[in-house]
Amino acid sequence: MVDKNKPQQEKRGGWLSRFAPGVRKIVSRRDTPDNLWVKDPDTGDMLYRSDLEGALWVTPSGRHMRIDAPTRLRFTFDDGAYESIETPEVPEDPLKFSDGKPYKDRLNAARKAAGRKDTMAIGFGEVGGSEAVVIVQDFTFMGGSLGMAAGEAFIAAARAAVARGVPLVCFTAAGGARMQEGALSLMQMARTTLAIQELKAAQLPFVVVLTDPTTGGVTASYAMLGDVHLAEPGALIGFAGPRVIEATIREKLPPGFQRAEYLQEKGMVDKVVARADLPHTLGQILSMLMGGKRRAA
Repeated sequence: MVDKNKPQQEKRGGWLSRFAPGVRKIVSRRDTPDNLWVKDPDTGDMLYRSDLEGALWVTPSGRHMRIDAPTRLRFTFDDGAYESIETPEVPEDPLKFSDGKPYKDRLNAARKAAGRKDTMAIGFGEVGGSEAVVIVQDFTFMGGSLGMAAGEAFIAAARAAVARGVPLVCFTAAGGARMQEGALSLMQMARTTLAIQELKAAQLPFVVVLTDPTTGGVTASYAMLGDVHLAEPGALIGFAGPRVIEATIREKLPPGFQRAEYLQEKGMVDKVVARADLPHTLGQILSMLMGGKRRAA
């Protein structure tokens, strides 16, 4: 007796059933990264991540998106080659602070996400053909907040530059001082200023590149003490934010207030430089300042 159900089962499976397992394997969810596309914050367009990385994280509309410290160091040094300089150890959670979540837990979460100890990363190598120590402040690590670790890292970078007899380049990005460290974070404003004086005593240039955003105590200290100040296009630069200022003075601020281009017009920024042009521009500036005749005052 013939089983009438058997042909129907074969027909229902069909030739495609022989390939389906392989097709499913090729297009499985684990092979499709969740971050394949990135949304343009200005236009709302979806941008292919690899194209955005190739454009140094600058969107077609010209927005210079925030990048982390390792990416910044690779972009800055010639051929992406540099020697990492360790940042000093500092006491953790000296105030036993909690803002609903213990500070130690916040630090651990930030370290796990970033893969390093704190917001600062330091490297030594050639930038546009000129040797330099470069310190990068990473906004993705707790908003780039200035705390004891960041202050000690800046001092270490300045002293490494003095020991090597090379300039110091600082990329700033911060929302201000780290509230969980209280007055200890505010002390870093004075300590970093003294470190800059060590550079000046050694007649070594200090060049600052202001990126989005640079605000608070960082702006009130080392971010505005450079011999030359560059900025990325559209970067927000100031002490208090625009909304706070408007609420305080009860006046509408002019268009572009606290943006890099506005500050260049007012003389607070020497030049606004696109990200792709920064290594070459920095190399020219460092070469000129280290030429012997024109050194940092």
